[in-house]
Amino acid sequence: MPYQNILLASHGTPGARAAEELALRLCASPGGIHHLLVVPDFWTGMMGDDWLNNVRTRITYGKYVESTLERELQEHVERVCAEAEGAGARYSYELKVGQPAECLAEAAGAAGYDLVVIGSPRPKGAAGLRSRMSLDPVVRALNIPLLVAPHPDA
Repeated sequence: MPYQNILLASHGTPGARAAEELALRLCASPGGIHHLLVVPDFWTGMMGDDWLNNVRTRITYGKYVESTLERELQEHVERVCAEAEGAGARYSYELKVGQPAECLAEAAGAAGYDLVVIGSPRPKGAAGLRSRMSLDPVVRALNIPLLVAPHPDA
C-alpha cells in the first residue's frame, strides 16, 4: 500500500537503513519522506570530565565531538536525500536532541503523516551501541500506523 507522507526515523545503523529502504519502497509518487534524526540527549554530557582535567582541553574535546556528530549527520542526510530523490520522492529532514521516543512522538503529531517507519533493534551479538528506544510512549502517542522494519541480520 503506497503512502504519500512518511515520517522516517533513522540514524544510519543497519536496522535504520532497512527502515530507509522500506520507506522508499512504500512512498507513493509524488509522495514525500520527512527524515527525523534524533541525537540522544546523553551526548550532551559526553565531556570526558573524568579524564579531561582543564577547561581548554574540555572545550577542544567538546568541539571535536560536536563537529564529528555534525559531519556524520550531514553525510547521512545527503545519502538519504540522494536515495529519496533517486526514487522520485520529496525529501525533508529535521534534527532533534532529546529522548528518541519523545522526539518521535512529537514529530509524528506535528504534521499530517500517513505512516511512521523505524528500524528494529540490533540483534544480540551484533556490534554497536545498545541504546534502546521504548516503543510504549510512541505507540500510545500515535494515531497513525507505525511500521518497524525487520533488521537485515535477523
